[in-house]
Amino acid sequence: MAQVPQTFLDGLAVRTWCGLALRALGRARAEIDAINVYPVADGDTGTNLYLTVESAATAVEAVFAGYETQPAGPTLADAVRAMAHGALIGARGNSGTILAQLLRGMAQVLAADGAQPRCDGPALRLALRRAADSARQAVAHPVEGTVLTVASAAADAAERADGDCGTVARAAHAGARAALAATPAQLGVLARAGVVDAGGSGLVAVLGALVEACTGETVDAEPDRVASTPNALPDPDPDPETGPAPDADAGDCAAEDGGPAFEVIYLLEADDTAVARLRTRLDALGDSLVVVGGDGLWNVHVHVDDAGAAVEAGVEAGRPYRIRITHFGLGDVHTGGPRPPRERAQRAVVAVVPGQGLAELYTEAGATTVLARPGEPPASGELLAAVRRAHAREVVLLPNDAELRDTAAAAAEQARTEGVRVALIPTRSAVQGIAALAVSEPGRRFDEDVVQMTSAAGATRYGEVVVAEHRSWTTAGICQAGDVLGLIDGDVAVIGADVTATAETVLDRMLQAGGELVTLVIGDEAPETVAAHLETRVRESYLAVDTVVYGGGHQGALLLIGVE
Repeated sequence: MAQVPQTFLDGLAVRTWCGLALRALGRARAEIDAINVYPVADGDTGTNLYLTVESAATAVEAVFAGYETQPAGPTLADAVRAMAHGALIGARGNSGTILAQLLRGMAQVLAADGAQPRCDGPALRLALRRAADSARQAVAHPVEGTVLTVASAAADAAERADGDCGTVARAAHAGARAALAATPAQLGVLARAGVVDAGGSGLVAVLGALVEACTGETVDAEPDRVASTPNALPDPDPDPETGPAPDADAGDCAAEDGGPAFEVIYLLEADDTAVARLRTRLDALGDSLVVVGGDGLWNVHVHVDDAGAAVEAGVEAGRPYRIRITHFGLGDVHTGGPRPPRERAQRAVVAVVPGQGLAELYTEAGATTVLARPGEPPASGELLAAVRRAHAREVVLLPNDAELRDTAAAAAEQARTEGVRVALIPTRSAVQGIAALAVSEPGRRFDEDVVQMTSAAGATRYGEVVVAEHRSWTTAGICQAGDVLGLIDGDVAVIGADVTATAETVLDRMLQAGGELVTLVIGDEAPETVAAHLETRVRESYLAVDTVVYGGGHQGALLLIGVE
């Protein structure tokens, strides 16, 4: 009889696990969103989990990219640390935050000093136990019948398994599935809705991906998400008017008939002692409190009535950043008010914008916007959420960045599987998006409107003025850190020392080929006089050319220029 090879977990297997988990959650996301009923039916658990794993997978891919020239590749410790860190900084909602802590708990075992370069069965058992215990400790008031219960059952089953990684992973997955099926008996709200716990369902999908990563074998079909009770499912298409709010499926959250008005999430740099005080203060302010992380970096999630107090508590504890505050407005299920159905619009435009100023401009023009903060490009899940929020049968998607084209394409493809007709116009700058939006006419046939918008975007040359962050080679020569760079259609055309002079040179070069309209988007960091100087330059040197100026806010670039 041939001997069955031993299975193990190494850096490459972690990378595979992340990719498989992301695909599994992508397939199950809509179903998981639809069964999210505890403690509020805000329909976003699947999306939160997907975005969290997407961030983890991105971090792992970045580590592998750094080892491209080294045949050995990243170690197991490198990969699991990146996975845990990526999940922590990208965690969304309670479900994503708890998943981030589960991954961190595993990393504490698999990347510990003296850990083996390959994870065997006993090490995986320890990692799953640490994961379940640390996640439970992160929740202020754990509730049974949630993802915490499913994680504990997976760890219990793993501890009873004797064998290699594949054997342990299969046992954990089976234990999690059994626990998930029992969740309606532990939470009345699940039994009444006739569903299992949404966060636990997502964890089962992640553990199924772990089995496949360890063994190469696809697990059985995912478990039924409908419980044996005869009650109907919640509305699978929750009204996205207010935008999906991250769920809180594992904590002592709002009562079913009401709850706090705001969700507050932020990353926090602070020491352990300060975080302990922060937990106590936030627990008194609200509910759904989950604080995960360690080693000086934490992810804080809480539902409160006083959002300012929650942020101030973070300021007292350390340095909060990436602060997100969501208002559960009147009519939201979180406040117990009715949420009447809303008819889908026929057509909408969804656009990625680099600053708050442009976000307001696009919104006034009727677009649904996704804010891309400097250094934080949106993930495909965020674009997909915006498409859903637009709540239209037909959507035009404007990525406004060449590097976001693939991300936008993935979001568009997923939206099409949900019955939305999506057209992706490959705009490479926000000024091209402005030109496209300006000619949009919802009364036209969809195909004709897309053609006109694409034509307007393509006819718009785009430029920008930025400050070099480090010394590098460019198409215009070698630049030093602090140099002012003028880019035209994505390539560096000018290297200068003065912002206004560089901007004028860029504008002159762009207008050499002609133009009728110049669009200037001024960032907060640009000199106050640059807009007036460029307007005067156009008026005095280029007859019959008009200029429009917008404030871009904190958009990364000092200046964006469009010439139509």
